[in-house]
Amino acid sequence: MTVEGTAARSATRRSGGTGKRASAARKKKAASGDPELVQLLTPEGERVEHPDYAFDPTPDELRGLYRDMLLTRRFDAEATALQRQGELGLWASLLGQEAAQIGSARALRDDDYVFPTYREHGVAWVRGVDPTNLLGMFRGVNHGGWDPNSNNFHLYTIVIGSQTLHATGYAMGVAKDGADSAVVAYFGDGASSQGDVAEAFTFAAVYNAPVVFFCQNNQWAISEPTERQSRVPIYQRAAGFGFPGVRVDGNDVLACLAVTKAALERARSGQGPMLVEAFTYRMGAHTTSDDPTKYRRDEEREAWEVKDPILRLRTLLEKEKLADKEFLDSIDEESDALAKRVRDAVRTMPNPDTTAIFEHVYADGNALVDEERAQYAAYLESFEPEEGEQS
Repeated sequence: MTVEGTAARSATRRSGGTGKRASAARKKKAASGDPELVQLLTPEGERVEHPDYAFDPTPDELRGLYRDMLLTRRFDAEATALQRQGELGLWASLLGQEAAQIGSARALRDDDYVFPTYREHGVAWVRGVDPTNLLGMFRGVNHGGWDPNSNNFHLYTIVIGSQTLHATGYAMGVAKDGADSAVVAYFGDGASSQGDVAEAFTFAAVYNAPVVFFCQNNQWAISEPTERQSRVPIYQRAAGFGFPGVRVDGNDVLACLAVTKAALERARSGQGPMLVEAFTYRMGAHTTSDDPTKYRRDEEREAWEVKDPILRLRTLLEKEKLADKEFLDSIDEESDALAKRVRDAVRTMPNPDTTAIFEHVYADGNALVDEERAQYAAYLESFEPEEGEQS
């Protein structure tokens, strides 16, 4: 049973005769029951209001957000399958985090700059990075398949938390240049325990840098739950550094967009950094080398499946008659085409030049490196070519 199917059954069970009364009650307070959580779209697909983050999307915008999330999920599922088939060395799935990524990315302007970790496939999609370019590093044929300055989307960062320092430094430069653009640094709850993140917070606050720290709290830093990393909610840490923080429903694409947009506008206007904690859930494994069944219960995942970000937006679209069968079928067809393109691209990626590791070690060359290159080339030539290959 798919995530969407399980969530649909649960949502149906909960929408009984008390649905209207519950809906009315949710207009008075957050449906999540958490007063700290900014929410504009409940798991049941009901629109609610928030006094600080008003957002009234057009039907086209709602359909666009749904398309972004669905295609991102399909790409992610295809990449996971390719890894299982031996076509990729590793893959970090974003399953369950589509709303946090698509919503926040849709709040960005073209001139804003993004510093991702290694799981921001939805953000990359919105920034116009070809999905096939994300896979080269995981196949081991390059160190990143795109020019960061073409889309203002930096290369993926494997070192945990270091990109927050890169983002802060870039934002300080933006401020010195007098530009009105902003910077977003994405990181996870596990990275929030890193010293690099604390240093980035310090510098961003002291220099009033126009940076938004976007933490996707998916509840698990590999096998460590959030409560073992912090004694307070992550967003509250910002107060200790002298700037505001806010917690948003990370499975609510509308709230993620509205909150991030407000944070970016605040940064652009010279009011400094802000921390956004997107409270979401990692539905799958940390990476394809991980087995989450060893450290978390099935009941926990099932509780989050009913909060599925794609299902709740689809429920809204269907309830308000904003998406007909033709539209939904067209997205399914587009996702099938995307999956095929990804499969074909991965399997035809050329192998890298095996001697490229010796290039650019020194600006002006080095005798020892030249000697090692020659030795390695001779070693490779010593192998007999396989049948059908040319020597």
